[in-house]
Amino acid sequence: MEGIDHLADERNKAEFDVDEMKIVWAGSRHAFEVSDRIARLVATDPVFEKSDRARLSRKELFKSTLKKCAHAWKRIIELRLTEEEAGRLRFFVDQPAFVDLHWGMFVPAIKGQGTEEQQQKWLSLANKMQIIGCYAQTELGHGSNVQGLETTATFDPKTDEFVIHSPTQTSSKWWPGGLGKVSTHAVVYARLITDGKDYGVHGFIVQLRSLEDHSPLPNIIVGDIGTKMGNGAYNSMDNGFLMFDQVRIPRDQMLMRLARVTREGKYVPSDVPKQLMYGTMVYVRQTIVADASNALSRAVCIATRYSAVRRQFGARNGGIETQVIDYKTQQNRLFPLLASAYAFRFVGEWLKWLYTDVTARLQASDFSTLPEAHACTAGLKSLTTTATADGIEECRKLCGGHGYLWCSGLPELFAVYVPACTYEGDNIVLQLQVARFLMKTVSQLGSGKAPVGTTAYMARAQHLLQCRSGVQKAEDWLNPAAVVEAFEARALRMAVACAKNLSKFENQEQGFSELLAELVEAAIAHCQLIVVSKFIAKLEQDIGGKGVKKQLNNLCYIYALHILHKHLGDFLSTNSITPKQASLANDQLRSLYSQVRPNAVALVDAFNYTDHYLNSVLGRYDGNVYPKLFEEAWKDPLNDSVVPDGYQEYIRPLIKQQLRTARL
Repeated sequence: MEGIDHLADERNKAEFDVDEMKIVWAGSRHAFEVSDRIARLVATDPVFEKSDRARLSRKELFKSTLKKCAHAWKRIIELRLTEEEAGRLRFFVDQPAFVDLHWGMFVPAIKGQGTEEQQQKWLSLANKMQIIGCYAQTELGHGSNVQGLETTATFDPKTDEFVIHSPTQTSSKWWPGGLGKVSTHAVVYARLITDGKDYGVHGFIVQLRSLEDHSPLPNIIVGDIGTKMGNGAYNSMDNGFLMFDQVRIPRDQMLMRLARVTREGKYVPSDVPKQLMYGTMVYVRQTIVADASNALSRAVCIATRYSAVRRQFGARNGGIETQVIDYKTQQNRLFPLLASAYAFRFVGEWLKWLYTDVTARLQASDFSTLPEAHACTAGLKSLTTTATADGIEECRKLCGGHGYLWCSGLPELFAVYVPACTYEGDNIVLQLQVARFLMKTVSQLGSGKAPVGTTAYMARAQHLLQCRSGVQKAEDWLNPAAVVEAFEARALRMAVACAKNLSKFENQEQGFSELLAELVEAAIAHCQLIVVSKFIAKLEQDIGGKGVKKQLNNLCYIYALHILHKHLGDFLSTNSITPKQASLANDQLRSLYSQVRPNAVALVDAFNYTDHYLNSVLGRYDGNVYPKLFEEAWKDPLNDSVVPDGYQEYIRPLIKQQLRTARL
């Protein structure tokens, strides 16, 4: 059975060029070539082996993570990898680690908030990993409410130092990755107090551990917060707690790009606009949306390949059983997730463009699009991470009982991924930020101030509040204008309905509080419109040959029409479409599933994931699932002996009825 491609027949059905689609998925030929080369480099390096993660103790897992990180850095230096290549290497090593926070949060925080002198001093060390940093913001008592943080940084003019202090138990830093056991330094967020006045939360670079023996510095209590969900999974990361007892740092370790404190203790805001902080936020959220696409595509790849391998029922006269992927119920659950993976990929690409655009505007002191960019990235972070977490779990169910095995790759992927729904902004809190922005936009519609960016459609409010969908037959749902207008009408009408309900309250904040659930729904409708419109915009570009474009077209309308079906109550209650048009959308959806079916395996092959990266017996490229499931079973430590430990003490007395009778 080794060496046989059990999915060859599936791959031969493909109606498009898979190599072309790989380039579309990667974003460019260059990106594909870099990714492909680095993926193979990691897959063939024994140090990066990860199939035994579930069987390691927490200590063993953590030590193996340190070994992989050190080896990865060694390879980056030896091979003189570019920043892009180094990033791909860390991605394919696929083990949450302190380096994620060092490169993903610590370094960007200093770049975004440090002065040129501070960047020169600290980044020269951080870029060589001569110091290892983390991002210490979240506390035991406060996460989303950053303004409620309790850690203090009080300026002492006598010594020209800040005194960092944790005044309460709830003020202890809690959750920062890399903090527990590795980080030597942190960007610590604390309330700046000088001359008796509280100036709110600011960032400070604080050394936590000795650079000689790694022991915590005096008056610093630091450790790991404990085991998290799942086997392996995020337990390779040392999420930590941190408490300060009057710890002194030099004044110049306050990040001073946006504000500084003078030698005399005077607080001086800088000329640099505070809005520059939004640039970093857009960047971080853009990477989270890209990660959503990566995680969902990985789960979908496993579920699609296994659905093509697995056969169940349908045999007649001793014939072969039906492939699970041929059941419409399986397609109805799986193909929208496949479409979502592509949709999130393309909206992630657009967010990269948005980040470049916002950065250029900021440098030109143009802040006009910032509130919209902030709301848009907040909403897309929330939408894509929620859909991905739910999608991974759905893929596990799509794989039946075997999906529950660790070696399916899905339980660990789920456990690793779900924190994304909380970190960098709780998903419901983020949608409420979007809702506030939408309410403000609606309130300004008659003022002559034109909505910008992803809210530009609201300028056509008069038309969208009155229009009726012109869909008359199922094929009309493949008309991009018809689809976009239905989504625009639904989003606008939901936003306007919320605004009308808000206006009934004398106290706007009380009204907002009462209408939270409806406001979240309106925000989600707006964000789904963004994803649909960006997918359609992608189709208008010059991408791949005819076959590639046809498949992307199918996936685009599966995504849109499945959302329409799932949120049918919204579309009908706002009169954006009629019940008859909803029925036609379902007819078209079934037709699209049939068109995607022969291409399904090839569409997940286009993700170009190695077996090492997938780490799934069910998602193997060759489809050789059943023998490999047995191989994995035999590796379990319980199978080291035929008779289990504890037989003599517990099982034998039980079955021989040699237990003493209890006296009650």
